[in-house]
Amino acid sequence: MNKTASAPSAADFAHVRDWVFDLDNTLYPHHIDLFAQIDRNMTAYVSELLQMDPAEAKILQKKYYHDHGTTLAGLMTHHGVDPNDFLARAHAIDYSALLPDEALGEAIKALPGRKFIFTNGTVAHAEAAARALGILDNFDDIFDIVAAEYQPKPAGITYDKFMSLNRVDTKKAAMFEDLPRNLMVPKALGMKTVLLVPRNLETIVLESWERAENTEPDNIDFVTDDLTGFLERLVS
Repeated sequence: MNKTASAPSAADFAHVRDWVFDLDNTLYPHHIDLFAQIDRNMTAYVSELLQMDPAEAKILQKKYYHDHGTTLAGLMTHHGVDPNDFLARAHAIDYSALLPDEALGEAIKALPGRKFIFTNGTVAHAEAAARALGILDNFDDIFDIVAAEYQPKPAGITYDKFMSLNRVDTKKAAMFEDLPRNLMVPKALGMKTVLLVPRNLETIVLESWERAENTEPDNIDFVTDDLTGFLERLVS
């Protein structure tokens, strides 16, 4: 992959004035596994809604996630669920696993320009997670699944809405994500792209389409398992 094997330099990102971060498994590391709680809640929702065995509900949930970008999008398309009810249930989780990360907060604060959270979750979820990490005040805005009118990344129309709403010049922007497919559109729009991967990749179970080696390499400029260290290099 282009520059994924080498450390970034400040020069690589000197032009960037808008910094866009995914939330889950990006602003906090994958091993914290906060999303596992959300995943269990979604499976329970599908099981209850469709009166399915939990194991069957899990399979259907993952199919919708893969086919539609989020479980919610699949449930809205095929079952007409109320998105607000689903999102409230899905994000009823315990955030205590997230601890304040002063170094990350300082690294984000030091970046020149604006900083955004762009998530397929909700504003409430993003605020709760970022607040627990002690980094919420470092962001200018949060763009969530509601603002996207429930069209999740990687849908091109969703990136267009985000960029238009915030007047982002994609030639002067960077995107940080944990899912390779969610970096395809940003790269095509001219953004600098950074993929976050688990620190102990061999111990983390990822679906094939989630792995960096199974995506088009030209869509990813850098890969890192240490967001704080990566950002610190850009302002040193």
